[in-house]
Amino acid sequence: MTVYRCVGKDGSLALRDTPCAPGETQQVRNLTRPRDPPPQPAPAEPPVAAPPAPAPVREVVIVRAPAQPMYECTNAETGARYTSDDGTGNPRWVPLWTLGYPTLARVPVTEPGRGHIRIANGHVSGGYHSGGSGHAVVPTPAGYGAGTWVRDTCHMLPPEEVCARLSDRKYEILRRYNSALQSERRELDLEQRGIEARMANDCGTY
Repeated sequence: MTVYRCVGKDGSLALRDTPCAPGETQQVRNLTRPRDPPPQPAPAEPPVAAPPAPAPVREVVIVRAPAQPMYECTNAETGARYTSDDGTGNPRWVPLWTLGYPTLARVPVTEPGRGHIRIANGHVSGGYHSGGSGHAVVPTPAGYGAGTWVRDTCHMLPPEEVCARLSDRKYEILRRYNSALQSERRELDLEQRGIEARMANDCGTY
């Protein structure tokens, strides 16, 4: 590119791309057009980091004890119902005659006579024998003491009924707690914790 530097008579200075006018002092300068620098290569993209390895999956296995059964028992004499954890029923001693077995006791008779007394199925009756010495059936402590152990009849409750009764008992404890004596509250606390632990294992809830 050619640039003309022109200086007038009054000393004014002008730069033109055409020759100076007559009477002006002219200086010619050849200028090189600046060139744009070559394009810079695009910056290399950083390598893509590999995704982190997934965290190992930890399996949590909750082991629960087998559900504890509950039984409902019925007292054969009174008809009262109650619950039991072992299903054996409350034991009690009863005379054999209450079960239909005869209860007799024989003792020697040393004096002649015709009377005798008989105890059978809890009933006392009188009678006669031929007389003379021998044996007669009479009431004795041994006769009355003959008996056996019996237990109430029980049947297992379904799991849903067990959970319902545990829940009822828990709320019954809560209702009684405020009016209970201080000595009773300790026992209620222990029973409530036991019920909650059993419900958490057997029912999946408190």
